[in-house]
Amino acid sequence: MAFDLDDLDPRHKKTKPLNLDEMNVEDLKEYVAVLRAEIERVEAKIKAKQSHASAAASIFKR
Repeated sequence: MAFDLDDLDPRHKKTKPLNLDEMNVEDLKEYVAVLRAEIERVEAKIKAKQSHASAAASIFKR
């Protein structure tokens, strides 16, 4: 039985960008603050994963 890879759900679904034209200045500033907070959260996760990978690599290099 064969299946088509196109039938599978994508691993990470892309979200549709917000329509910025419909937002006023205050809404845009609030949106920027939310995005900055999300960027900080993601960067912290990246650092944690890199640290974890480095620790694991140093253990297995012995």
